[in-house]
Amino acid sequence: MNRSTRFRKEVSHGGIIPRGWKLAWYEPRRRVGVYCPAPLHRIFRIARECFRRARLALRAPTIECAEVFEMQRRHRDRERQAEHYARGYFNGWHECFHVCLETVEEEITRGSNLWDIGDLLSGTPPKQSRKN
Repeated sequence: MNRSTRFRKEVSHGGIIPRGWKLAWYEPRRRVGVYCPAPLHRIFRIARECFRRARLALRAPTIECAEVFEMQRRHRDRERQAEHYARGYFNGWHECFHVCLETVEEEITRGSNLWDIGDLLSGTPPKQSRKN
């Protein structure tokens, strides 16, 4: 029998926990609880945390690399915000243009007022509206 299996049991949801064993840690990805004998479960949990933190510390980038990564992240965020602003500005301009275009098309389709505008610009008094 393997020594690690002697002091460690993995129990999924609904499984039977051996008597005298306590939860050392839970692995959410696998949905498995790891149980160890009562006095050892705290030692195994602390050892696991220490090893994980040491591994993270050794793999961490240097200060210069971390600063470069932070600068790149901020630059990407600024570009993303500028793109959102530009897209919103363009959409607003586009919407305004279409509203103006619809208004002009409506004025053109109402041809009866076309001659009134000419009279207004020439300075002659307005005529009575023609009835068809």
